[in-house]
Amino acid sequence: MSSIEIKSAGDDIVADLNRAFSAFKEANDERLAQIETRMGADVVTEEKLARIDQTLDETKSRLDRLALDMSRPRIGGAAVEDRNGREHKSAFNHYMRSGEATGLKALEAKAMSRSSGPDGGYLVPIPAEREILRRLAKLSPIRAIASVREISSASLRRAFSTTGPAAGWVTETDPRPQTNNQQIADMTFPAMELYAMPAATQALLDDAVVDIEQWIADEVQVAFAEQEGAAFVSGDGVNKPKGFLAYTTVADASWTWGNVGYVVTGVSGAFAATNPSDALFNLVYALRAGYRQNGKFVMGRRAQSLVRQFKTTTGDYIWTPPATADGSASLMNFPVVEAEDMPDPAANSLSIAFGDFERGYVVVDRVGIRVLRDPYSAKPYVLFYTTKRVGGGVQNFEAIKLLKFGVS
Repeated sequence: MSSIEIKSAGDDIVADLNRAFSAFKEANDERLAQIETRMGADVVTEEKLARIDQTLDETKSRLDRLALDMSRPRIGGAAVEDRNGREHKSAFNHYMRSGEATGLKALEAKAMSRSSGPDGGYLVPIPAEREILRRLAKLSPIRAIASVREISSASLRRAFSTTGPAAGWVTETDPRPQTNNQQIADMTFPAMELYAMPAATQALLDDAVVDIEQWIADEVQVAFAEQEGAAFVSGDGVNKPKGFLAYTTVADASWTWGNVGYVVTGVSGAFAATNPSDALFNLVYALRAGYRQNGKFVMGRRAQSLVRQFKTTTGDYIWTPPATADGSASLMNFPVVEAEDMPDPAANSLSIAFGDFERGYVVVDRVGIRVLRDPYSAKPYVLFYTTKRVGGGVQNFEAIKLLKFGVS
């Protein structure tokens, strides 16, 4: 599909999404009117609203897939590679197709790489690695909004001041009083091994038309993104990144460093029946202004289905669909990031997050994605054990707040 055709398809889907949301608003307005006049909504109206809501979700999914296609150039393309890059690409291609690793061994010996070889696999060429990481940023919702750091060691260590430096105003000649000691937190974010094992037939590998690097990127991107997405949200930190929901959570009024603060909806497993959007406003304003400017909502499909129904006192809906194919929906004028690994609303669930995730959460990528060719374990298929090292965790506990579907 050409870029013109993709753009046209994107415009069509955006138009479909806006039409669906207009129908959703009409059906929801009808439901609200029935509640006011009959003390309850008609079953037919509720079913109609549910069908339109499902159409909205399906149309948004089509838009997300198209946005990914729009951002997916072919690896290598017209980019100019240096001599070493061309050598690596050629040697890697030969290894993937036939298992001959002499060229890769020579290159990695020249680079003095100690972790290469038949046991650890071989590094994919740099353009392929960059393309895989770029695609992950499109598919993995938290990676797309978090701070991403590349490292060459086993972990990222950083010191963070939990109180800030002492400061004050003085004249040029006034004595400078001794400042109080800062409270420093030493945080470590280890990079854990993530793997995928795509399989290919020898016929596919023998086909000279097939771009092997492109094939690997296509095969592993979804597997990596699904594992990352779950870990960045709720991973326990054991052999995987630690998700922002896995930290100790406390009521925001009692918040201290090292915990993630939350506000409540006031009703177990649901929003309040009266002025339900007040909980969202409380969530937004629980965040300090400096973080709020770059704030984003993170929620799953079920939670988003609920907030679509909310209106302001002037009758305007607080959720709006994306205006372009590569845009995002917004809630109260803040972007909405849909993360299916967020829990559905239930009693005491933490189903909606709001914050400046670029300052609040860090994703750690260890440089290098490796592939080990295995033609023996699943004959007649050839397996490609593909690994990358990634870590993550909360780096600023002030920058993320949660909405708890409960009373305390």
